[in-house]
Order: sequence, then structure tokens, then C-alpha cells
Amino acid sequence: MKRLLLLVVGCVGCTNQPAERYGFIARLGHDTISVESVTRRGNTLTSDEVDRFPRVRRRHTEMTLAADGGIKRLVMDIDTPSEPANQRKRHIVADVTKDSVIMTKRDGVENKRWTFATGGATMMAHIPQMYSLYELYFAAGLKRMATSAQIDTAGFKQFYIDREFDRFSLHRGVVRKGLDGRAEILHDWLSGVGDATIDSTFHLLSYSGARTTYKVDVTRVSEPPDVRTIGQQFADAEAKAGGVKSLSVRDTARATIGGATFTVDYGRPLLRGRRLLGDVIPFDNVWRTGANAATQFTTSTQITVAGIRVPAGARFCDQDESS
Repeated sequence: MKRLLLLVVGCVGCTNQPAERYGFIARLGHDTISVESVTRRGNTLTSDEVDRFPRVRRRHTEMTLAADGGIKRLVMDIDTPSEPANQRKRHIVADVTKDSVIMTKRDGVENKRWTFATGGATMMAHIPQMYSLYELYFAAGLKRMATSAQIDTAGFKQFYIDREFDRFSLHRGVVRKGLDGRAEILHDWLSGVGDATIDSTFHLLSYSGARTTYKVDVTRVSEPPDVRTIGQQFADAEAKAGGVKSLSVRDTARATIGGATFTVDYGRPLLRGRRLLGDVIPFDNVWRTGANAATQFTTSTQITVAGIRVPAGARFCDQDESS
């Protein structure tokens, strides 16, 4: 009897739940820009993912989730083939306590360590094209809203993984509940509002960046994709092209009006099998010309636009993201 009791007690905390396996595929038109294979068992999640946005990065991630659905611990190894050999491999650990997130990042050049105060907020991680992280955002937010009919939004804080974001501290994120299984996400690195379809078990079925500058369409797949093979194809294509190429090529437009000469240097979104004007870019929406790096507008002489004086020279518009 004692032996049986010990066996029962010993299994209270065991993780013998069946594993759930699935994946996500993100596309810009007919171009695939990220694939992800996910294994979820209880409060643990393992992801293998590769994206080209535009630099190819392959990631292996292991996460433990907190009771509120946020991230408790994240360990990620990143392989970036196009970077120098001593920076190609990067190891990241993020541990979330009740009031802080402690992050360490290590490669062949340096070790970095940060500690950020969370104020007790639910913590998420941000990577633009890793949609298991978006699923965590939506699931935690919608579960919180389900506990009260009085709220239709849920707030979070997010930390950053990739090298380009190392200078940033924690930012804010918000999930907003919609109708008929719809939900929206906003955060400080997303220009616009992302739209998602969520099922009754809080699975992310699809995601659209149509109302953001990340014009992606994301679908959930029940059969995890072959990330290793696809990642090698991405890396080979990048190397064959001579290195990292922007998702939107640079272009210029020039005009002479009166005595003034104008030049606009901008990122021109490629069609990728899409119809841009009237579809990706609705006719009744204001669209800022450009993608990726900031658009540069140059005038040879001082002009006045809508009553605003614009001196001669170059001006930069706000930076945008790939479209």
C-alpha cells in the first residue's frame, strides 16, 4: 500500500500529457518567408523555425510558460549563416521572475546581460515572423478576458531577441477581442493592427498583417513542416544571391514642376503574385510610398505643401518594414 501511495504521489507533477504537434507558414504573396514546427506539451513548448526577413535565421527554442500563459523561461539558439563566423551562433536565455526579466545573450564576440523590471506584467517575446509567440499572446489574452465579461483587452510587456533590438528595453503589447473567433494584436514594434482567427481552444488558426506594414498571411498546419530542409534552401538561395537582399528593392521617382526638381528614393514592394493597388493597398487608404529603409524625399528648392514650407534638400520619411 505504501509503495502504491508513493507511485501516485510521484506522478502528481509528471508531464505525461500527449504532445501536440503543428506548425505555421508565413507568406508574402506566393513567397514563403518563414516556417515553424512546434511541439507543445502542457506548459512546455519547443519550436524549430527559420525565417528570411530578409536575413536568414534558423532558431531552436525551448519555452516554459507561467500560470498566466506568459513566458517563464526561454532558451533559444540562433544560427545566422550570413553573419561573421564568430557571430553566426547565438545563445539566448530569458528568465522571468515575479518582478523582473533577466536576459543573457552570448556569441563568439561578447556576452550581454540585462535585467528589466516587469511590474508584474505577463511577459512575451517578440520575433517578427515566429508565430508560436503570437499564439501565446492571443491565448493568454483571450483566457484572461474569459474570466470577466467586463474586459475586452489584455495588456502585456515584451522583450526582444534579435541583435537589431538589443538597445531596446521592454515594450507594451495589447490583445483585443473581436467577434466570431476574431482577435487583434497591437504592440510597440508593429505598425498597425494584426488580425487573427482563434478557435475555442485558443489555437491560432490564421493571422493577417494586411493592416500593418508586415503584409503577411499566416496559416496553421497540422503537419509540422520540414524546417531543416527549408532552412537549408533559404540559406543556399541567400548565398547564391551574394548575401542578404532586401525584400523590397530600392527605386527612385523623379519629376520637374515649375523650377523645382523632385526625387523620391524609396523601397518598392514586389508583387510576389499579388495585386498591390486595390488589394494589398486599398484605394481608399492613405499609403506611404516605401518599404524597409526610410523613404528619402529631395527638392532642389524651397517649396510649400499644404501651407507647410519645405526647405531645399533631403528629408527622410518614417521607416517602414517589409511589405
